[in-house]
Amino acid sequence: MFGLFKKDPKKALEKKYKQLLQESFDLSKTDRTASDAKAAEAEEVLKELEKLN
Repeated sequence: MFGLFKKDPKKALEKKYKQLLQESFDLSKTDRTASDAKAAEAEEVLKELEKLN
C-alpha cells in the first residue's frame, strides 16, 4: 500500500533525459554551445540509466 507513492528512479531519469534532449534541441536554434552542454548532460543521465538496467 505504501509503495504506491514511491517514485521510480528509472522513470525519473527517463523524464530528465527527455527534458534535457528537448532543451538541447531548442537551444540548437540559437546557441550551439549551450545546446552541446545540454546534450552532454543528457548523455550523463543516459549512462546512469544504463547502470540501472
